[in-house]
Amino acid sequence: MLVRHDTPNLLPYCAIGILAGLLYVLRMGGRGHYRFPDAMEPRLETSAIMSCWFVTALLLALLAFLLKIGPSYSRGALIAFGLLAPLLLFAARSLSKASLAAAVSHRIVGWRPIVLIGLSGEVAALRRQRLLTQFGTGDVKIFLLSDADSPVAALADESVLSSASDFARRQDCREVLLALPWTDTGRLDFVRSHLRALPTGAWLLPDANIRSLTRNASSECLRTLAIPVQSAPLTEAQCVIKRTADIILATLALLFFSPIMAITAIAIKLDSPGPIIFRQDRKGFNKKRFTILKFRTMTVQENGPAVAQATRDDPRVTEIGRILRSMSVDELPQLFNVLKGDMSLVGPRPHALAHDDQFEKMLSDYSVRQHVKPGITGWAQCNGARGATPSVDHIAERVRLDLWYINNWSLKLDAQILVKTFSEVLKQRNAY
Repeated sequence: MLVRHDTPNLLPYCAIGILAGLLYVLRMGGRGHYRFPDAMEPRLETSAIMSCWFVTALLLALLAFLLKIGPSYSRGALIAFGLLAPLLLFAARSLSKASLAAAVSHRIVGWRPIVLIGLSGEVAALRRQRLLTQFGTGDVKIFLLSDADSPVAALADESVLSSASDFARRQDCREVLLALPWTDTGRLDFVRSHLRALPTGAWLLPDANIRSLTRNASSECLRTLAIPVQSAPLTEAQCVIKRTADIILATLALLFFSPIMAITAIAIKLDSPGPIIFRQDRKGFNKKRFTILKFRTMTVQENGPAVAQATRDDPRVTEIGRILRSMSVDELPQLFNVLKGDMSLVGPRPHALAHDDQFEKMLSDYSVRQHVKPGITGWAQCNGARGATPSVDHIAERVRLDLWYINNWSLKLDAQILVKTFSEVLKQRNAY
């Protein structure tokens, strides 16, 4: 006797499972439980998981009623699904928290130290674990300012702020926290002026008076009450977008210009003795040093504390070098700097280290140019600010244009600068 077993149709159950997962994720995401700080919380959000799942089940029941598809599903299967799903959600949430904590402890993801600057009384009232949860996942590095208000204390505070800035640069910190009295506007302005050189966000945490008014609510919603006093020039998402565009366009540019670069290398070798590529140390994003690459156009290889800027009819420039500089062909090897990540296609032009030190003493805003990666071309260059900077007015105008670019960055602006750069190169203005 032949016994026939019908294969159950699992497609409707897969569809309801996918829909349930989507509704649940949207509900949990809308309540912020997938943000990194919440995911790092050791406690399990039992009530949130139950309420989100309950709403999801109600929406599924309503959808089945409206579409009249209830008879297509086994009641037993739906009841089992409704009861087992929360248990699986609890287990998955616990596993994800444990895995994330392990990844952070091994510095695989999300690890970065927190820089906390403040007065001893304000800092002592803060809980380190809450700071780690709300603002980062590394160690809390504390820099204490003097409680006194005197010229000697101001000098000591300058040293502390300099140490904090150096630490933030070395550790690639993205945020700086300030634990200062909100009423002490003079000290706040003093600290903010020193933090301007850092391309990081800065948050002013609730002081003792605010915490007393809110009954210590800051321990539960510290980031909500904190005030942003400085923003990073580009968000992490914008940095990813800009970096992706740099890699794609730089790769295409290298393929397009490779014949020209090969011919240029041969011409330099035949024209004068010396290396084909000129290397010089420059400061990039957040004052990190890198070696810039150019086609050699001079008979000298200056890379020290004294670097003379090129001038019109400079005798150091070789014959082939004059042609390369007038057409900006000497800049093409910097496409490799872009691919390496030291530079971007568009950004403030980097200067020699000797010139950086000189210009920083002249202009207080000069170091703000290093809040983004330096570029092969920039807003200043395509607006005529190319070549040497013989006076303070010249470098001040270049800084003004660079800061405008940083404050108004967009992919569209980068595209406009790249197009306009070709026009400027054809005009051959200020290039010698």
